Amino acid sequence: MEIESMVANSALIKAREGGSRGRSYKWKEMLRLNHISQCMDQASSIEREYYSLCVKQPIGKNLFQLFCRSRPDLQNFISLLDALDAFEMKSDEERKDFGVSIIERFLMRKSMQCVYVVQKHEQSCIHSLEVDSCTDVFQSCREDLHNYLSEEPFSQYQQSMFFERFLQWKMLERRPITKYRFRQYRVLGKGGFGEVWACQVRATGMMYACKKLDKTHVKKRRGEAMALNEKQILEALDSRFVVSLGYAYETKHSLCMVLTMMSGGDLRFHIHNIGQPGLDKNRVRFYAAEVCCGIMHLHRKSIVYRDMKPENILLDDNGHIRISDLGLAVRLSEGSLVRGKVGTAGYMAPEVIGHKHYGLSVDWWGLGCLIYEMTAGKPPLRQKGEHPKAAEMERRIQNEPLEFGEKFGKSVKNLCSSLLNKDPNERLGCLASGGKDVQDHRFFRKVNFRMLEAGLVEPPFKPDPRLVYCSDVQDIDEFSTVKGVTLGETDCEFYCKFNTGSVSINWQNEVIETGCFKELNVFGPEGSRSSDLDWTQTPESPKRSLLDRIFRRNHPQEASDDSRQGLHSNESYMKSGMVSTSM
Repeated sequence: MEIESMVANSALIKAREGGSRGRSYKWKEMLRLNHISQCMDQASSIEREYYSLCVKQPIGKNLFQLFCRSRPDLQNFISLLDALDAFEMKSDEERKDFGVSIIERFLMRKSMQCVYVVQKHEQSCIHSLEVDSCTDVFQSCREDLHNYLSEEPFSQYQQSMFFERFLQWKMLERRPITKYRFRQYRVLGKGGFGEVWACQVRATGMMYACKKLDKTHVKKRRGEAMALNEKQILEALDSRFVVSLGYAYETKHSLCMVLTMMSGGDLRFHIHNIGQPGLDKNRVRFYAAEVCCGIMHLHRKSIVYRDMKPENILLDDNGHIRISDLGLAVRLSEGSLVRGKVGTAGYMAPEVIGHKHYGLSVDWWGLGCLIYEMTAGKPPLRQKGEHPKAAEMERRIQNEPLEFGEKFGKSVKNLCSSLLNKDPNERLGCLASGGKDVQDHRFFRKVNFRMLEAGLVEPPFKPDPRLVYCSDVQDIDEFSTVKGVTLGETDCEFYCKFNTGSVSINWQNEVIETGCFKELNVFGPEGSRSSDLDWTQTPESPKRSLLDRIFRRNHPQEASDDSRQGLHSNESYMKSGMVSTSM
């Protein structure tokens, strides 16, 4: 390894250690909440919908719970919701006893903490626990709780200082995003439109991977629709098995998507670059099970992935996987199919190669290819080290039978054969029960999918935090812009659609997970309003740097003119609707 890679890797490893040490020393100023009097545009633009504000959005949920805890008549409601969340995180062995404790504490009339709106479900919950504690025992309780809280309590919450604090956080969330929000570390990889770099949010210390799409390459290859499609699909997803989009912004030369940092590398690296080709059976089963969950999450939203291959399956710090690179994904309209030769040579399903109409079936073929390669250490229908031309690979996929070596046990051989069935109508995953048929296959007999979905299953392999699981810096070719491509007004219209800033739920999770929310979300003594929520106080002016103060002292009139111009620009910006879009 050359010194350039050693230095780049050392800087990245140190940054990944995270914690408060990764924050800028000015982080509190960067995340400073505006005075409530400056947040009224948020109040008029926010969609007042209970589930969006108080259930889906993490900061909104936190503040609504704080409001309820401040009300003696609502405290037990929130305690019950907390208990129901805890119940979902219990192992199979713990669920029955914990469920009984919930019933005794909140559903029985004699209990001091009895919540009357769910009391009627006592007997049905007891019965469900006895029959199968791994089902959604308390679903009716949860629905009735939210129905009650969404009425008068929600209306009262919107008149409280807790909702006003939420408006402050929303204003912070909606600030424009630029490259100066991030520190940039080493390049992690290269794709058709640009590069992926490791980066870190200066204010919170959170690590991300920044996918930079070069504007000239995008325009020359007419990739605008693909880039916008990937961005829009990612911002609508919330799955622990698919990478999340944190931010979308633009620079002079690039369109940037800031994505979940996956420090463990991709499966191709693990299959072919560490030890003997292939992975052991426990890792194959675990990764295949998590990918199966990710495919099912995409399919529930009618999204066909279409690019399943080891390079696109990434490992995080703890050894869990996520599906990445959704540039070729497509959302199906109800009952429709698509047609198009899309994907990577050697991994495309027969119906794709044959220019036939297809739907979700192609992703189950892709899962079969992935399981085969993890087991054999080589892709299906290829010899080790062989690189046949695309036309030859297509002929093999459509016509030749699979061959299984000694690495394949009976169950994994049967699973691969079922997933790699050339007829999509007979392929596993494409029958009446869909992905459930795949999960029920005997290869996954030892997998508890409920616990896997909850993130409660320990991965069989954890990446070494002292290693960087990707190619050395000097082995990744430098990406250059295309000459002779002119960017015009129509391109700017596309960039405006792309440049939408923070993704709400993921940004709020970042602020909470890094501890910034806990440190900044403070109120006055004994539950009173803090100064930034006090309508009788004048908003504090932001602190100015030494150079700014010197400039203002020497050029007071210029500074005043600049201030007036800045105010005018801000007003125009607000009127344009860029800030006051609804959630």
